[in-house]
Amino acid sequence: QVQLVESGGGLVQAGGSLRLSCAASGSIFSINVMGWYRQAPGKEREFVARISWSGSSTFYADSVKGRFTVSRDNAKNTVYLQMNRLKPEDTAVYYCAAARSYYGTSDWEYDAWGQGTQVTVSS
Repeated sequence: QVQLVESGGGLVQAGGSLRLSCAASGSIFSINVMGWYRQAPGKEREFVARISWSGSSTFYADSVKGRFTVSRDNAKNTVYLQMNRLKPEDTAVYYCAAARSYYGTSDWEYDAWGQGTQVTVSS
């Protein structure tokens, strides 16, 4: 099993930046894709970004493309989400997830989820 712990959330003004971290432990050898999702109050969970465990492939939701960057440090078994030019509509609980799948294109492919970290962007 894989355990994931997110950190780095907080309150920031619009236009500001935050960096989220997701530390993985356990059966990390089984991970092929790491994803970031978010869920705002009253809304469904939505995809934000994903990265292959090798770091060679990344993909972003249109809503964050050009503002967010996903990266990983395999030596630390940690994935990051750098969020710049934040907007009030980015306010949500952010979750990282790990998939054995090589694709990670749907949330059902993810086998482990973190507990989430709150990001609040004030206008």
